[in-house]
Amino acid sequence: MNSQGQDKGNRSSISSTQTGAKIRLQVSCTATDSVCQIEKLSPASLAYIGDAVYELYIRTHYLLPPKRISDYHDQVVARVRAETQAAYLRTLEPHLTDGEREILRRGRNAATGRPRRLSPQLYQQATSLEALIGYLYLKNPQRLNQLLGQLELDQI
Repeated sequence: MNSQGQDKGNRSSISSTQTGAKIRLQVSCTATDSVCQIEKLSPASLAYIGDAVYELYIRTHYLLPPKRISDYHDQVVARVRAETQAAYLRTLEPHLTDGEREILRRGRNAATGRPRRLSPQLYQQATSLEALIGYLYLKNPQRLNQLLGQLELDQI
């Protein structure tokens, strides 16, 4: 608490490094009740923020060496599509804790509606990965960075 009785808060960050490119995503939250508030977020809310975090991570990964914008776009789109997210989820599942699997389950069950081109199962898998990413971004960025580092982004 500062002299005016306000929480200064804490900051957490994740980073992605490849060939010198580095991004730091920061989460600002107050120490008081932040954990409780994160736990109360709906799986859809976690997937909403997880989608943005995941796409930013992927975009940053392909930033260097410099390329034409259309080349960036092609690489990123190939990795942020639901089919690829589902494949990445399958590679990460053996490394997840029971608590992380519970977030996946909640995210999968929260997936309602879907694009016509996707099966419900594929859409649920992608949504559950996004929910996990969102949860870890807010709760444990170091763990998120560890898991995202296990993805073989250049293998697809």
